[in-house]
Amino acid sequence: MNVTEKIISSHLVSGQLKAGEEIAISIDQTLTQDATGTMAYLEFEAMGIPTVRTKLSVSYVDHNTLQTGFENADDHRFLRTIAAKHGIYFSKPGNGICHQVHLERFAKPGETLLGSDSHTPNASAVGMLAIGAGGLSVALAMAGEPFWLVMPEVVCINLQGRCGAGISAKDIILEVLNRLTVKGGVGRIIEYGGEGIAHLTLPERATITNMGAELGATSSVFPSDEQTRAFFKAQKREADWTELLPDENAEYDSEIEIDLNSLEPLLAAPSSPDNVQAVREVAGMPIGQVCIGSCVNSSYGDLMTAAKILKGKKIHNDVSLSISPGSRQALQMITENGALADLVAAGARILECSCGPCIGMGQSPATDTVSLRTFNRNFPSRSGTKNDKVYLCSPQTAAASALTGVVTDPRDIVKEPIVIPLPDQYMIDDSMILPPSDKPEKVTIERGPNIKPFPVKEALKASIRTLVVLKVGDNITTDDIMPAGAKILPLRSNIPAISEHVFSKVDSSFHERAKASGSCVVLGGINYGQGSSREHAALAPMYLGVQAVLAKSFARIHKDNLINFGIIPLEISTDVYDAIEEGSELEFPSIAKEVKEAEEITFHDTTSGKTFSAAHGLTDRQREIILAGGLLNYVKHK
Repeated sequence: MNVTEKIISSHLVSGQLKAGEEIAISIDQTLTQDATGTMAYLEFEAMGIPTVRTKLSVSYVDHNTLQTGFENADDHRFLRTIAAKHGIYFSKPGNGICHQVHLERFAKPGETLLGSDSHTPNASAVGMLAIGAGGLSVALAMAGEPFWLVMPEVVCINLQGRCGAGISAKDIILEVLNRLTVKGGVGRIIEYGGEGIAHLTLPERATITNMGAELGATSSVFPSDEQTRAFFKAQKREADWTELLPDENAEYDSEIEIDLNSLEPLLAAPSSPDNVQAVREVAGMPIGQVCIGSCVNSSYGDLMTAAKILKGKKIHNDVSLSISPGSRQALQMITENGALADLVAAGARILECSCGPCIGMGQSPATDTVSLRTFNRNFPSRSGTKNDKVYLCSPQTAAASALTGVVTDPRDIVKEPIVIPLPDQYMIDDSMILPPSDKPEKVTIERGPNIKPFPVKEALKASIRTLVVLKVGDNITTDDIMPAGAKILPLRSNIPAISEHVFSKVDSSFHERAKASGSCVVLGGINYGQGSSREHAALAPMYLGVQAVLAKSFARIHKDNLINFGIIPLEISTDVYDAIEEGSELEFPSIAKEVKEAEEITFHDTTSGKTFSAAHGLTDRQREIILAGGLLNYVKHK
């Protein structure tokens, strides 16, 4: 067996390890963050279960930390009190980004983790199976229910050689994106092996598994070896470490080899993580902003790398440089060893330990300004600036470019490989991680006025007559469907309010037209719903009356979220896509019967008079969920 199969087989509840078959696995740990957590805990609360049934559940506050009104502070208070009452650990705002802190303090080889954030596979760097999912799936896992998924193919990426000067783990994952694209990981788990992994520290491995989300992969996994052991020992968690390696004769569905010796510094140009170019191809292009941080590149090692390049120098006058430490642990350590002073002296702006600019929560670049970011996504306008020009790169490329004011190949400045060894011991202070109350019956859950009841869909009707209110192209992201940013994120616990922003970046009139229609569908292209795990990109459209999405193909998490909220994902051919126009009226005469009994759904375009069919690809369990009007209804009936 490979590492992936070993973990899945030890947690298998239903099905068999055959790619393409639906399976269910037990979940050991769950993770939520505040942008998705409030709704997830409202969903958990609706199940009436007093205490979580996982080995460990942690609630983090790292997204909505900008408190420009009462909404975010109210949500933080709600999350703290509901965690205390229901057996959940609570990481306070300022303690760090969920993925970085979970890697440091909770991730465990051989276990499973389900998180309401698409970058949850960050934790798979330690040899666990960490998967991102919608909040409702996570709520069910907290209730003791297994997680259902289609068994992915397991692809092995063999890393050979060693990174040279100016090359880092970020360049490795950008090379993978260059080869596979943002849809190349759909239906797959990426497992890393080869002699090259022996030279990658755990935080470096986490950079790679984190951005596996940009491939559309279910997860990305490293084995648990001596590098893993060294990290756990330094975190004073050696007792949590176990070795987990693939068998010598382990088989994979396919294999890819990457020679690290031949890699060069890479970046992802606007506006997709797979729009990969060599840094030298755009070297010399003026920049106005550099941002170092986010869950993919904010570790102690990343910050030390930037500090080493910047020490004793000043950033260019035309550049604004911000640093977002990934955890309080990392921030405290660079404070004590003097690296923070080096960053400040160079001209860096130090932000709090949070997601910050990565999700458009501050630091939006100026108009027509090139922004170099060590983040994982550069979707259009995600930064908060319309028509932004965001490039993704490594901390080495970012720091070197901050000094020169233009895109710079770090090898022009860094002549030898920068090696940041793991500390013999990390600074351990878990005082900002609050354990659940030992007297939960005395805890009162505090709810602010912005927290609204969870909307529920009715069961699927026998037939549907609906309107195509929007037709979009390929690679529509969850940012396109349900934007984030400082203005919209505080509304995550208020579905009526946040629904006014659905597709607002694509078509500002969508909300009004969808609501007026009473029943509508969206027409999409390839890889519809790529990106974040945010279930609001399905929940808010459901609230507006979206009955189905007709697309050429779907991203995994978003397809699951659509099903969870009773929206039917229908796969159509290019011919059908081309034949249907925005504004067409569609009639599904036997939709409930066909969902229950058939493999395809028949529908009529009453505007053109044509009849079409679409595949739903639902498992037997998913058919029942759609018929019930969503997962919550299905669970209640069950």
